[in-house]
Amino acid sequence: MSEARRNELLQLVSARGFVRVTDASDELGVSEVTIRADLTELETRGTVVRVHGGAMLPGAIREPSLESAREQQALAKRAIGEHVASMVRSGDSLFVDVGSTALSVANALVERRDLHDLVVVTNGLSIALALEAALPRFTVIVTGGTLRPLQHSLVNPYASQLLDSLRFDLAIIGCNGVDALAGVTNVNLPETEVKRQVIRVSRRRVLIADGSKLGVTELGVVGPLSDFECLVTAGASAEATGPLEAAGLRVENA
Repeated sequence: MSEARRNELLQLVSARGFVRVTDASDELGVSEVTIRADLTELETRGTVVRVHGGAMLPGAIREPSLESAREQQALAKRAIGEHVASMVRSGDSLFVDVGSTALSVANALVERRDLHDLVVVTNGLSIALALEAALPRFTVIVTGGTLRPLQHSLVNPYASQLLDSLRFDLAIIGCNGVDALAGVTNVNLPETEVKRQVIRVSRRRVLIADGSKLGVTELGVVGPLSDFECLVTAGASAEATGPLEAAGLRVENA
């Protein structure tokens, strides 16, 4: 019976690309503990990959490491970082997301010697280390949470406990895809959940994405274009930005 159930669970993952533990528990009529155990067994066989809250097919994960991503579109990411840093004022409270483009923002913030009394919260260990050079002008707070590889990010459950108690002047949010119809999407589901929570507690939200992300749709939905004040991009063609502007998103080219 266990093997038959695991085969049925694998069929659900194969058909949908991603299945939540709670959904599988309801559909297969067993406890969430049993589903988690089944997914762990399937992961040891290499047929699924466990992610926060469920499982995906191995081929559905196309997330590069931070180290490899920062080499791609490097000039565009630097331009985005400098543009976004120019939007920040002393005394602001910020959330800076994970990712290679966000790392460029962090570096540009450090380079702005005129900034002081800045409170920066991040769930990216690499972001926090980059911001360390600005201490004590900046106060840098790391969310805590479960450490993920590749992007060196901290995700729920513990990240949400801090974020629930904060309100940001400005959130700087990265993504893997920006599309006029699908909105803002991301490859990594645990990080997607943190991004959604940050959006809810931020007065202003700025989206950052180089031109390669425009017109792309990924699995995890961060939110609609209307969630964001603007998109800061670089290396994007008018053909790529036009549909986004037509959908109501202000695009600022760095």
